[in-house]
This record gives sequence, C-alpha cells and structure tokens, in this order.
Amino acid sequence: MTTVTNALRRQLSSLPTPAAEFPSWAYEPKSYFKFEVIHQSTKSLARVGRIHTPHGIIDTPGFVAVATNAALKAVDFPNADNAGQQLCFANTYHLMLQPGTDIIREAGGIHKFTGRTDRPFITDSGGFQVFSLKHGSVKESLASRGELKRSTVKNKPHWRSGITGSNAVKVTEDHVIFKSYRDGSKVILSPESSIQAQKDIGADIIIPLDELPPHHIDRGLLAESVERSHRWEARSLMEHLKDSRERQQAIFCVVHGGTDVELRTRSIDYLTTLPWDGYAIGGSLGNGRDELRELLDWMMPLFNIGERSSKCRHLLGIADVESVHNAVERGVDTMDSSYPTKLARCGTLMTSRNGLIRIKQGKHSKSHGMKIDEDCECSTCSHYDRSYLRHLFKANEPVALQLATSTIYII
Repeated sequence: MTTVTNALRRQLSSLPTPAAEFPSWAYEPKSYFKFEVIHQSTKSLARVGRIHTPHGIIDTPGFVAVATNAALKAVDFPNADNAGQQLCFANTYHLMLQPGTDIIREAGGIHKFTGRTDRPFITDSGGFQVFSLKHGSVKESLASRGELKRSTVKNKPHWRSGITGSNAVKVTEDHVIFKSYRDGSKVILSPESSIQAQKDIGADIIIPLDELPPHHIDRGLLAESVERSHRWEARSLMEHLKDSRERQQAIFCVVHGGTDVELRTRSIDYLTTLPWDGYAIGGSLGNGRDELRELLDWMMPLFNIGERSSKCRHLLGIADVESVHNAVERGVDTMDSSYPTKLARCGTLMTSRNGLIRIKQGKHSKSHGMKIDEDCECSTCSHYDRSYLRHLFKANEPVALQLATSTIYII
C-alpha cells in the first residue's frame, strides 16, 4: 500500500497546476495592460496591433532590441528611441549578477535606472542564459548536438573551472543551480526567485522560469522537460499574481516542445488555459530558417483558436530579416534578437531592398553620395554615405559601431 501511495504521489507531483487553482480575477482584463488588433490580413495570419503598457505603446508587428545589461550595444536609448525603438529586452540573468537587482530596485526600477521612463521594457527569466552555460549558445548547441565541451577556460582564475560545460548546471524540481561567471559563487534560481528578481527590475512584461533543452535531445527527455517547464511556469505565475495588480506588470508564458507537433500542441493547450497576458514562443525552434518556418506553419494557427487570438504573441530570440517576414506573415506580433546589432557591429548592414550590405568591402570605397538604404530615415542613412561609413570601419573608429547599429531599425 505504501508503494502504491508513493508512486501515486510522484505521479501527481509531476502534473502542472490546473487552471481552476488560479484566482478568477486573474482572468479579467487588466487596466494597465491591453492588446488590441487593429487590422487582420485576409491573405495570411499577419495582423497589425497595439500593446498598451504603463510606460508606453508598442506597435505591432515590431522588433524588440536586446539590451542585455540594460543597455543597447553601441547606441544609447535616446538615439534608439528617436529611430522608432519601442520595446527593449533586458536579461535578468546578467542584471542579477551585475549590478544586482537590489541596486535597480533602489533606483526605482529599470526605467528610472536607465533614464528611459517613457518606453517599455521586457525581461526574461534568466533560464535561457543559465542553460546556455550547459549547452552553449544556440549555434554551439546545434553544432555539438547539445554536448558542450568547454567546462574549463584557459588562462582564467581557478574558479572559472566548471562554469560552463555538461556539469555546469544542476537541475532539480525546485530550482536550478549554477555558478556566477563573475566570481564563481553559487547561484540558485527558482521560479519564485526569478519572478522576484523581475519584480525588482520592474519591467512592463516579465517571463516565467522555464527549462531550455538543446535541439538534439531524446524525445522522452524533451517531454519531461516540457512538463517541468509547465510546472515551473505555473509556480512563476502564482508568485506573480501575489502582487501583480500593485506592480502593474504583465506576464507572458513560454510555449515549449521543440519541433515536436504533439509536445508543442500539448504545451499550447495547457498554457493557454491559464491567466497569462500574452504568449511567448520559446525552446528549440528548429535547425535553421526552413525548420522555423515549418514550425510556424502548423503552430501559429493554434493561437487563433477562440480567445487565444486576443493575446499578443512574442517569438523569442529570432530576428533575421527572412525569419521576421516569415514570422509576421504567420501571426507573430513581436520578436527579439541580438543578431541585428551583432551583425551591424561587424560591418554587415540590413537594408529594405538590397539585402545585406557588407560595408567593409572595397567596392564601397567610392560609393560617394550613396545612402545605405534609400527607404531608411535613421540618422545614419540621413547624414552619411557608404563610402564614409566604410572608411570609419577600416580606420577602426569607434563611432562606426554606433552609426552601423543605428541602421538596424529598418527592420
């Protein structure tokens, strides 16, 4: 009898929190956060919308620039905002380690801390960065099939050993344990502590803690990971609702399941029964643009069923030009990525008509008077030509990075 009881207990503990356990008021419209669809395409799932937040409006579809450390790389917030940037994405993991969320809280939250008081922020849970310590970046994870082989770092202090690699992260049902990349100290991140960290940061939209498995993973392990993410997300939501009305923050769930149709569908079916303010699409999104497009083809219509269509959808970590077009056509409202800014700092510029321009190439040395993009009204495209920008890159002038990064707002 004891054996049966223990087995039943383990089975029940693996089940996510049912919708009935969440307070009824959590399902009601929020006065401080609203998404409205202004126009729905008749030819595709693409739509035009508007997200209302306590710190401003987000027009959709829209690109969300990544401000990892509460700062954009090579461009300041006023210039980015003047170019049309609305929502910015800050990383909880990095801000927890430096300067510490207590510092940001004491400053009055991320808006006052950065001086960006009239535009919205979104923060992640920290989960993506934590699991990247184990599996590597998306590129590394795909290349190594999820088995990162860099658990030691040469010519670094002894405490750096074990910060990355297959044994770098310990996952339990309660939390995840990892080492700080700054000083090697042990850090424990739970669904509740991640939410509290994001409360301290004070972003307009926050994300629950989830587990990020690599693309190449056994299906049984992927199914276990999806269910664990569901349990963690439900715990995160419960923690958030304790003071959500006072804090006036929205929270998006994260749909998981890799490229597996059954697991993705199960994730959507469960998470959309809970009182989230929006839906984020995360986890492994395929190996390349073609797999991502195929994933969106069958998955996005599931968000159009019933009341699901009334909430905004965010695609996590994807924003190359081709994928942006594919995502918008299939009903994605916002998407974030550090890819466009990284690309620009390396001298590759996005344009609306001519694709990517590699500004360091010799053919641009005499492109006098030729704008980078005829359709772009950013400061760089309005004041400088290709020849001058190439010169700045070849001369290693720091301002080249700023001018190039300003052109990303063409997307």
